[in-house]
Amino acid sequence: MGRRIAAAVAAADDLMLGGLFDPGAVGEVIEGVTVTGEPGSIGDCDVVVEFTNPAVVMQNLTEWRSLGVHAVVGTSGFTLDRIGLVRSEWREGPPNCLIVPNFSIGAVLMMRFAELAAPHFAAAEIIELHHDRKADAPSGTAVATAGRIGNAKGEQRRAVESTELVTGARGGSIDGVSIHSVRLPGLLAHQEVLFGNDGEVLEIRHDTTDRVAFVPGVLLAIRRVAELPGVTVGLEALL
Repeated sequence: MGRRIAAAVAAADDLMLGGLFDPGAVGEVIEGVTVTGEPGSIGDCDVVVEFTNPAVVMQNLTEWRSLGVHAVVGTSGFTLDRIGLVRSEWREGPPNCLIVPNFSIGAVLMMRFAELAAPHFAAAEIIELHHDRKADAPSGTAVATAGRIGNAKGEQRRAVESTELVTGARGGSIDGVSIHSVRLPGLLAHQEVLFGNDGEVLEIRHDTTDRVAFVPGVLLAIRRVAELPGVTVGLEALL
């Protein structure tokens, strides 16, 4: 994703690729810009796009805040606790921080449709499927979707809560919504939201078949993050 976004920014008439930071690729040249291992090299930019790893993203965000640079974050792994820590550090802004669980317009709509459906069904579950190089589970999209379903729906209603004969068989749970994570080669990014009532099931599914789907959302976020107050979660704030 870093390479795709670098190329998209470099190709945009109204944007300039001002720097690249990656301690694992120092000296590499991408779109005519040399990658550095010094966070300060980003300091002259207006916006930094953070597509990294959940293990380092919080440290990086502290660095970008200290440099006064707006941040657009596509890294996964943002729990409610992590978002709370970012809010306490970045406060009202500027600079501003936009945390986006999924930059795909279709995925944003999928989450919104799930939120609309939630009050009308007894229970919901999420199956998220990703490539086998994804560093964490569940995905940020699944976490965000479960939170929105939980807020809209409240208590889930099932006849029984099945006893797990194998630990993890029922998946994890966020706001009462079970999440099942699949990691396989051949997948990219996919999510199914299943809603159930007596006698009927509603399935809402989104499939990302190429990372190019994320690019328009990232460019939108780069162009408009300066308009947002402090810390914002979700691309829908700009749609």
